[in-house]
Amino acid sequence: MSSFNTISPEKLARLIGMPKRPLLIDVRTDEDFASDPRLIPGSSRRSFETVAEWAHELAGHSVVVICQKGLKLSHGVAAWLRHAGSSADSLEGGTLAWAQAGLPMVPADRIPALDRQGRTIWVTRSRPKIDRIACPWLIRRFVDPDAVFLFVPTSEVQGVAARFSATPFDIEGDDAFWSHRGELCTFDVMVEEFGLSTAPLKRLATIVRGADTARPDLAPEVPGLLAASLGLSRMYADDLAQLEAGLMLYDAFYRWCRDATEETHNWPSKKPGA
Repeated sequence: MSSFNTISPEKLARLIGMPKRPLLIDVRTDEDFASDPRLIPGSSRRSFETVAEWAHELAGHSVVVICQKGLKLSHGVAAWLRHAGSSADSLEGGTLAWAQAGLPMVPADRIPALDRQGRTIWVTRSRPKIDRIACPWLIRRFVDPDAVFLFVPTSEVQGVAARFSATPFDIEGDDAFWSHRGELCTFDVMVEEFGLSTAPLKRLATIVRGADTARPDLAPEVPGLLAASLGLSRMYADDLAQLEAGLMLYDAFYRWCRDATEETHNWPSKKPGA
């Protein structure tokens, strides 16, 4: 059982990927980070030395503070955040305990450079349906909760990427890193490259691949995802509105992949009182 003002790696792991989860702040020293340059999914780095300057930005939020061992740095920062009006806990055992538990971590060198507001910027083709909704969902839930997505005409993706320092994804071209590779779709590639190959996400990746590449044989759920995705594309003319609606769709599929694959639902076979 976790002690007061701490959260265990196992409990935090259950919260990651959920639409309403705490903010995750990594305050490891540069030296500690260099010894393992990976991040707990969805976390962002901040300096513990300047916490008094940025603590007020997180007032009113639920926060989990992460250091290497879950000792003085995370507890000190969490205390500062509580003083500034946050509900803040420290990750028990820090990144060392997280890694020892075999929980996923995102390689920092796979995360694109941040803009001045601390966000990653991504660009892809307009009128998203499957891969171009699934990938933003993965990024928002497991990599960068504040990520910005730009949807533009296909012919303008590379130009926008260059002019606005955005990372292109799900586009054609031999030099496209975040795109299809062989039979894999872009979502598969992101799950692997971001170190997120957990059983639920791999299962979801199979469903996404089947819907995105016309392979209904890959999983029974493929036609359902395809139908829901095409339905959303008819409901929303605005790509960002469609993205927001699609996030909830993938939240539901992820929870099913993680928690409900064995559950069934049948109409009651007996009438009440029979």
